[in-house]
Amino acid sequence: MKKRPSTSHSDLFLVAQLAAAVSIASFFYYLRHGDLLLYGDAVAHINIARRVFDSQTPGPLQLGTVWLPLPHILMLPFIVSRWMWQTGIGGAIPSLVAYLLSVIGIFLLVRDVFPRSPKNREISGTLLDGAERFAAWFAAGTFALNPNLIYLQTTAMTEPIYLAFFIWAVVFFVRAIRSCANGDPKLGNSFLVRCGLCVLGACMTRYDGWLLAAAIVALLVSLAWIGNFAALRPGAWKLAVLAASAPLLWLGYNAAVYRNPLEFANGPYSAKAIEQKTAVPGTPPRPGTNDLPVAFRYFFKSAELNVAEGKWQIFWLGALLLGTATALLFQRKFWPFLLLWMPVPFYMVSIAYSGVPLFVPVWWPFSRYNVRYGIEMLPAFAVFTAVAAYALLRFAASVRSKAIIIFVFFAFVAATYVQVWRAGPVSYEESVVNSSTRIALETRIASELERLPSNTRYLMYLGDHVGLFQQAGISLSQVINEGNHRSWMIPYDTQGLWERTLEHPAAYADYAIAFDSDPVASKANKQELMSLEIVRVSGQPQATIYRVLKSNQPR
Repeated sequence: MKKRPSTSHSDLFLVAQLAAAVSIASFFYYLRHGDLLLYGDAVAHINIARRVFDSQTPGPLQLGTVWLPLPHILMLPFIVSRWMWQTGIGGAIPSLVAYLLSVIGIFLLVRDVFPRSPKNREISGTLLDGAERFAAWFAAGTFALNPNLIYLQTTAMTEPIYLAFFIWAVVFFVRAIRSCANGDPKLGNSFLVRCGLCVLGACMTRYDGWLLAAAIVALLVSLAWIGNFAALRPGAWKLAVLAASAPLLWLGYNAAVYRNPLEFANGPYSAKAIEQKTAVPGTPPRPGTNDLPVAFRYFFKSAELNVAEGKWQIFWLGALLLGTATALLFQRKFWPFLLLWMPVPFYMVSIAYSGVPLFVPVWWPFSRYNVRYGIEMLPAFAVFTAVAAYALLRFAASVRSKAIIIFVFFAFVAATYVQVWRAGPVSYEESVVNSSTRIALETRIASELERLPSNTRYLMYLGDHVGLFQQAGISLSQVINEGNHRSWMIPYDTQGLWERTLEHPAAYADYAIAFDSDPVASKANKQELMSLEIVRVSGQPQATIYRVLKSNQPR
């Protein structure tokens, strides 16, 4: 007789199917509406990856600095196709996969940590067969159906990829501790290696992972050398090596290529440098500058905005605090969930001291910028809300009262998310508000470039508007840009293609595009350029399209 699959395996398969359905349906919805490339950062990520093979100077150095390289490497196979590059589909695929893995990870994390005993199986014979099973489904559903995450996972943004590594690092950490406690340290050490690989991935995706790595290593040291988990020391050493390798590799790369191991933190393209460059004398500093409490309030408000609108946020805050208190005071087995709070200290420090701006629409300056960072608290909201529901279920005396608690939690989450959809997910609205003028400018310039011969060569600084070539379908190897030089030649590469073309455009390019105050506008040899058209869009720097004058061309 064929053995029936266990309930846990059936649940996991169903979770994966439902998450895949949500992911694919939302992807096609946003693709149809042309929303995959609204974020300027999404466009930049895709084109950083594209330049690795589509450039005058192709190679791994095109990965640049500031942004960590793993998301761009993951996109590479999918943007070889010109169509997948232009549409943004190639950049979205890693995010779609990461979303699916994240949902599965949340389900397994809650299922693994929550105690499974016959006493908890009060609602037998249903999908909610036991409080721990309900909690796993509830957490996974809360995470998977979040409107802001649903949009972000259709883009080339790095948050969905980081969340997958973050969640699975915690899953494997929990499994390592549990295996050792159950008398199987060999399996526990194996899980620690897998945890280390996830931490490595997180560290090469976003800098948030660096603090996560430090926290997990510190916890393991306290458990394996101070606590009762000495059998995990071999795996702890391996995890520590993996966790340290990513930051060390990135510091070494920056030192070798830019002659500055901290180029990503204090170089000309760092958040700190951009803040100093864009600061307007006489204006107040951005919220949270050198002020940790204000930085905390702004980040946490962005987290609340990513799960709820208006007064609905009170429910989420209460559930988060109740779940956290339960883990701290009453259910000590839940303590690994506290790792899900790691985004808070990271973004507090980043906003206060690293030049990272974060604006929320409900507080001064009443705009949307980097509000999507709050999505990294979604695992904490999902899991601790499930913990809160579980805690209340434990105190409920009858099946009827348990059913009421379950209904109330589901109803609140459903009502909250419906309200978010009606108002517009804040991370989606951020992309719309901040992209409208950029896309308008790039569309106008792209329409002009489409009239030129297909083999035309261009001179342009790609930093802010690389999307116009993506939109026009013009290969980046036809564009001489700031990446076409040797980065270690400081401050100037006399043999660099970029520098030589700025000095003598006629020798290398056919047309040049300059934006107010960019290097082409300020440094290109104007004696060899003739202005053809000036493009103005409100809220964007003025753009000028030049024809490059060859020696046999009249001015």
